[in-house]
Amino acid sequence: MNQDQLKQLVAQAARDEVLQLPAGQVLGVGTGSTVNCFIDAIAPHKSHFAGTVSSSNASTERLLKHGFTVLDPNDVVQLPVYVDGADEIDPQGNMIKGGGGALTREKIIASIANQFLCICDASKQVPILGHFPLPVEVMPMACAIVTREMEKIGGKVTLRLQKNTREDLNQTPSQPFITDNGGWILEVSGLSITNPPALEVQINQIAGVLTVGIFAKEKADVLLVSNSTGVERIIL
Repeated sequence: MNQDQLKQLVAQAARDEVLQLPAGQVLGVGTGSTVNCFIDAIAPHKSHFAGTVSSSNASTERLLKHGFTVLDPNDVVQLPVYVDGADEIDPQGNMIKGGGGALTREKIIASIANQFLCICDASKQVPILGHFPLPVEVMPMACAIVTREMEKIGGKVTLRLQKNTREDLNQTPSQPFITDNGGWILEVSGLSITNPPALEVQINQIAGVLTVGIFAKEKADVLLVSNSTGVERIIL
């Protein structure tokens, strides 16, 4: 079973999970390729939900194309569940997120959800976070300042750049990747994150950081993880 099939499998399991919610609820929806599969899977059931809250412009566009109502987070007090993926997840439900660049909005939506339902394939499960480069969204003017602070704690820092477009395949990208918030993303490798809650607080306190891609305060509550034998549901 290839990775696309694993994404489809776990997306379908997440669909079945959220359809157990009472009708008329507002659903929190994350960002990324696995979430795209989830959005497509729940599209035939959009009438079951009063609306959605989205963590990115890309997910909002996909939801609207399917006919979902997308609400402003400021108009929503609480969500029953937030469904999103992870770049890494440890046995306690702490995650690294931000590979798609939506980490700040993802953390905001997760903060108003009663339950974080993480969907991923088994390759994302790790004993200790840090093999996947840690995304840190920063204000552009603080890029050098935050880079120096991350180097002090042992990280190797690179600035995320825009991907080449099809027309630019022979050109080296030179422009920073820009988030939906107008921020830049620093990718920090070389860290072994043995205490995710403490490091999340430490990095978030650096001036100029919008948020760090450690999700420990807003960790996963339930994990749906796909592998070659099916989907496992884990309470964290």
